Parts: sequence; structure tokens; C-alpha cells
Amino acid sequence: MAAKKAPLPDLSLDQLRNMLATLGVKRLLLKELAPNDNSKNQLYLSGSMEVTNILPSGNVTLDETDKGNRIMKAPLPLEWLQPDGTSAPAPYAQLILYPQYPEVRSSGFLRGTQNAPSFLLTTRMPGRLLLLGITVDRRIIGWCAGPDSQIARAIAALGTLESIGVFRRVPLEAREASSRGILLSELRRIHIRDWITSRALRVDGTFVPCASGQCVGYTLEAELGVSRNGKAEPDFEGWEVKASQVTNFARTPASKVITLMTPEPTGGMYKENGVEAFIREFGYKDQRGREDRLNFGGIHRTGEQHLTTNLTLALVGFDCAMQKITDPGGSLCLLTHSGAVAASWSFTALLQIWNRKHAQAVYVPGEVRTEPERQYRYGRVVRLAEDTNFTLFVRALAAGQVYYDPGIKLENERGPRPLVKRRSQFRIRSVDLPVLYERMSEVDVMGI
Repeated sequence: MAAKKAPLPDLSLDQLRNMLATLGVKRLLLKELAPNDNSKNQLYLSGSMEVTNILPSGNVTLDETDKGNRIMKAPLPLEWLQPDGTSAPAPYAQLILYPQYPEVRSSGFLRGTQNAPSFLLTTRMPGRLLLLGITVDRRIIGWCAGPDSQIARAIAALGTLESIGVFRRVPLEAREASSRGILLSELRRIHIRDWITSRALRVDGTFVPCASGQCVGYTLEAELGVSRNGKAEPDFEGWEVKASQVTNFARTPASKVITLMTPEPTGGMYKENGVEAFIREFGYKDQRGREDRLNFGGIHRTGEQHLTTNLTLALVGFDCAMQKITDPGGSLCLLTHSGAVAASWSFTALLQIWNRKHAQAVYVPGEVRTEPERQYRYGRVVRLAEDTNFTLFVRALAAGQVYYDPGIKLENERGPRPLVKRRSQFRIRSVDLPVLYERMSEVDVMGI
């Protein structure tokens, strides 16, 4: 642990904003630290798993403590802001995840660091402020301020700040609107534009025509300045943007299906023997009569044996009665009659993918027309979803609201060069989306 050092400069809020903006920070989050939040006791970040959808983190791994307790860990790309405006990495910073409680803590944030705020993070002083700036390339630039600092006084003068999970969002500009307000204002502008030519935005800032079934989303993202091939997930002011095509804004079907993610299995026969062997074992002849083809598909819900594949989806390490994860080393499994694991997805792998979803999402309906060219227009009523976390996802799996709906096939299966196409997708009906969030509301963008 780094030794205690003299306090770092007492920056003003404007100085901090300018330094963070120079380092590429696009969002500034704040958390007031309790007396127990220090390097000895770790930083307590949340009593839910929502932090993993707010802060960027690395690959999730399973670990076991000296007492035999299983926990999850993920490296935190934390850097501490330096007095000269540069940043220095905290190479041992990590998140410690306890999904069985649930609880998230951070440790290692002072070890091996340069000019870290050790003076403030090795004490039990109440009222300390932890400020975390999230950059465009998903790094975290940290700063800590004391209760009597210029920053503390300036933030108190800002009044009520927008909440993002356990954090509060500090505007990067003095008169900056809330991220929610900026988002709704842009969606209002796009709605008023009416029909927009189908297109996508490249990372180099150029637009290209779009003709695929995903263009309803790409066109909306292009209007918001979100590039199609960005490294991070679609992100506008901290919101995940999801567009879905409808035939009529007034009658969005409750049964409309949304694909949440498409992770490959991490275990079972699928992983050990390969996809081709898996399809030959559990697949079936194409039901449309297409020759020389085996399929593996159909909706698989937890606890139900599928009539065609004869496999049962099961959650191992989750207590349905208590509605909680009991073993962080658990998994979602496809089981045979005898209980053999045909395919599985570890909780660590699923959590890592779920982390890519933002804690906040907006769902926007879009209509399409193809004459005189492919165009889209977007509805005035959107759904704002806030505060997701991995526990909610697992609960929805247990209830059958999130289900496994693969589209895996083996073509030319009797030929010398069989062709495997894999697609392991998890989906949910539009009407069930609220179960994945703590809050969901409908907003008329013309009413803002």
C-alpha cells in the first residue's frame, strides 16, 4: 500500500473539468465516501451489481478466498489524475464482485500508483468525494476531494444532480443539461425530421448507405453521431440506444422480440467436442425439407424440456425461491436426460457480456418505407429504461422471460466440407423488458 503523502492540490471544479476534458473524459461521476471507504476496508461501491454496467472493467474471473468463498474479480482501468494534468495508472485496481449478496467493492487502487490521493483514501474522514471521469476509450480518470475542498463547495452549490445508479453525474460544463434532457431533445429533433434516408456512420465520420435489416438502428445511431464500428457499445450521453422496427407507432406489438446478446457457450459438449459434433448429437433435420442440412434451434426456457432437441435449460448456482445467485461459479446449462452438460455459459462469462450494456437504455420505435428509397422515421413515444444489473438478468432467465433461441445449422452435412453456422442468442419479448430494469417509463419527446 502506498504511504500517506501530503494532500494533492486543492483544485477548483473548473480546473478539474478542464484537465479531465483534455484527457478525453466524456462523463464525470461522483460518489460520497463513507468512513469505512478506505484502502484498508476497500471502497464499497454498491449493494447491487449495477456498478458493472456503469464503470468500464476488464475480463471477469472467478477467484476463491482463503476461507473457501467464491468471488468474482475484474480489473478496473483506473488512472489517477496528476497535478500537471496528465494521468498515471493504478495497475492493481480491481472490482470485487459478490453476486450472492449482492455487493461490489474496489481494492488495489493505491498500490503501485503515482500521486494517488492516499492522504484521503487511508483515513476514515466523512464527506470525502470520489470523482471518476469516464473517457471515450473506456478508461477511468480518478480524483478525490476532501469535505472542505473547493470542489466539495462547488458541487454542493450545484444542487440536485442527476443520479446514475449509486453515482451522481457532475456536468462537465457549467450549464450542461442532464444526459436525459440531451437525449430527449435529440430524439425530438429526429422525430420532427420525419423520413430519413437509411444510412450508417463510419468511425471516420463518413456516412454510407445501409440496406440490411439492422438499418433501423444504424440510421438512428448515425443521426445521434454514434458510429457503427465503434469499439464500445452504442452510447449516447451514457445511454444505450436501441431501435426496433414496427409497422405502426400506435400498435407496437407486445410480442415483438428483442435480441439481448449472442454469447457462445463456454463449456459442455459444445465447447469440448466442437459445434459440428454438437449439432450431429442434438440437432434435427431441416423442418422445411432442405436437403443435407441439420438445425439446432427453437425457444429453450429454464426448467422446460425442449420437444425437438430434448434438452433442458437449467440454472446451476441460482436459488429460484430466494431469487439470488448462491454460487458465483455457477452457470446456465443445457442438460440431457441423464444430466450431462450439452452446453453451458458460466456466470462470469455472462456477467462480462452483460457489463457491456449500459445501466440506462432508450428504446425507440421506427417505421420503414422502401419507395422511392429505404427510409426510416422514429416515433414520438420512447421508453426510458434505467438501472439494470446482472442479477435482474439471471432472475429473468429463471422466470423464462429471457430465453435461449439459437439459430445454429450444419449445411452440406453429408459432404466432404460441412459448413457450420453458429448463433447462440438470448432474447426477450418487448412487453417483458421492464423486468431487466429497476425503472422504465414512457416519454413523449414532443412534450419536453
